[in-house]
Amino acid sequence: MHDWLAIIILGIIEGLSEFLPISSTGHLLLAQHYLPRQSDIFNTVIQSGAVIAVLAVFTNRLHQLIFRWREKETQDFFLKLFAAFGITAVGGLLMLKFDFALPESAIPVAWATLIGGVLFIWIEKWLSGKPRIPEVSWSAALIIGAAQLLAAVFPGASRSGSTILVALMLGISRPAATEFSFLLGIPTLMSAGLIQVIIGFNDGEAANEDWSLLLLGGIVSAVTAFISVKWLLKFIQSHTFIGFGWYRIFIGTLILISIFLNGY
Repeated sequence: MHDWLAIIILGIIEGLSEFLPISSTGHLLLAQHYLPRQSDIFNTVIQSGAVIAVLAVFTNRLHQLIFRWREKETQDFFLKLFAAFGITAVGGLLMLKFDFALPESAIPVAWATLIGGVLFIWIEKWLSGKPRIPEVSWSAALIIGAAQLLAAVFPGASRSGSTILVALMLGISRPAATEFSFLLGIPTLMSAGLIQVIIGFNDGEAANEDWSLLLLGGIVSAVTAFISVKWLLKFIQSHTFIGFGWYRIFIGTLILISIFLNGY
């Protein structure tokens, strides 16, 4: 397979799975078992490409944060986002300082994907018919930030999946939970991409990177993510996350079967 075709496929997978609560790590893991394996820089930076989609979708909210920053409501929302990101950032820096290494085995990814699916189904059924809170409180913002850090520690849990799941558990409405999760992903993914690029330049990995292919992957990821985010925001207006739960169970099980059959 041509390298550019593999990059396009990986960009599509990343764009579809980064913001949908289905674990981009799990999907990329499956894909890279059959496609040429990419560098850590590639896997991290194409996530930043998906962020462009969020910027394009939430233009009204971003306009509010930039041009109506004097309003108390705007400042409150921004500070909640900043606090949630701060928890993730501090935790991430501590992980770097102490050389925290993610598990190389695919087994934890499979189980995190599968268990997350079970939790989505259980929580949606548990909350069925109960009133939902239309906005994110301060305590919820801090807990969501911690959930995002937890997703970084346990790949396969899904960043968007973990944050949305926790928000739902706290009784927040699906639209509010999804919006906060997606906007929180902007500084998180951009920071992760920047740090990975810096590390890549420091250890010499960046010199071996094909930046034209990386750019291609980022563009494909951005376009695909824009479509998936727009679709999801419309979907949750009249649907639950139960379907995503069953899908995660399927993907987690598929990874476990692949491990058993192929030993990866």
